[in-house]
Amino acid sequence: MTQASVVLALVIVTALAFDFTNGFHDTANAMATTIATKALKPKTAVALSGVLNLVGAFLSVQVALTVTNAVVKIQNSNGTPKASLVAGGGSALLLIILAGLVGGIIWNLLTWLLGLPSSSSHALFGGLIGATIAGLGWAGVNWNGDGSKLDGVVGKVLLPALLSPAIAGVVAAAGTWLVYRITAGLAARYTDRGFKWGQIGSASLVSLAHGTNDAQKTMGVITLALIATGDWTDTKNIPFWVKVACALAIALGTYLGGWRIIRTLGKGLVDIAPPQGMAAQSSSAAVILASSHLGFALSTTHVATGSVLGSGVGRTGAQVRWRVAGRMVLAWLITLPAAAVVGALTWALGNVIGGLAGALTIFALLVVFSVGVWMRSRRVPISHRNVNDDWDSVAETPAPADPARVPVTAA
Repeated sequence: MTQASVVLALVIVTALAFDFTNGFHDTANAMATTIATKALKPKTAVALSGVLNLVGAFLSVQVALTVTNAVVKIQNSNGTPKASLVAGGGSALLLIILAGLVGGIIWNLLTWLLGLPSSSSHALFGGLIGATIAGLGWAGVNWNGDGSKLDGVVGKVLLPALLSPAIAGVVAAAGTWLVYRITAGLAARYTDRGFKWGQIGSASLVSLAHGTNDAQKTMGVITLALIATGDWTDTKNIPFWVKVACALAIALGTYLGGWRIIRTLGKGLVDIAPPQGMAAQSSSAAVILASSHLGFALSTTHVATGSVLGSGVGRTGAQVRWRVAGRMVLAWLITLPAAAVVGALTWALGNVIGGLAGALTIFALLVVFSVGVWMRSRRVPISHRNVNDDWDSVAETPAPADPARVPVTAA
């Protein structure tokens, strides 16, 4: 086995690890409100979401192609890979991809530990952009595509990041207001049960949409690595085995449930009633599916959070915890640059050490960091057993649970 083959294997394993963290980091996007209103039991909700993420991953490849082609300039004008990036087994590009993935995973784990629903997508793109700038310079990033349309990082990543949560929030607010207007005068006991069934349907659609959008991002990264080594040359398609591997990884992560973030999104922002939950999830699904069709690699977390906040604004008298929302927005603003810094520093470390040793060092440090975060999380465990406990409005974090009542879980 050649050195390039070993590094490629490390990149694929790390990419699937990112996909796994993306799954448990973003389970809340689909199921937080459904769990909060008790429309579904927590374990049932994450199992359903995992299955639908698996199915959704096979429905489209537009977002995957965006990741393959819209971040790093890998193509010549005729669409063929650049010789400078695939020379020598593509070692230059492989190190950039590996460093970028490390930046994304580290940010995902940190925000999961803090219970902040930040963007896995922007963590990934930030890591890749930072590593690309460090390795190839500013010109190595595909900022504007071919310049003739909204393309590249600006058109496919940054603009959707700014617009999608606002659009989702407005749609959710309008939907919530309309729902309460239509059902005015009816007793909640007659309406809540129906809206809970509606929540199950809308949450299922969000899960399907999440698989269609987020699972593809890792597909695009692995395909980019395969192009670097010359094992794949088609920049318009994704290998089937890559689709299967990424679909399984994100589904498994989703099934384990990112309970900390589910708790924040379901209990920490707004006290959600079933009509609000259905309105929020329906607006999220509509925005995510439309964006996936257009190839926009948006943040499903931004969309879901915007929808939840919109549902609070749309319901008269609802309590919105703006302080918690402010922490989330701050995390959103620093996600991409923070992951970019980590990606750049990781690339620099690997480049200084050089070769296979550099790639192995990066991978080993990621493993050590991941274990450290997991051990730290055990101090205040959150699981399906206490995810719906009342929100602590003073500390804004859950109180330590009874170890005899809450089992040790990874997410």
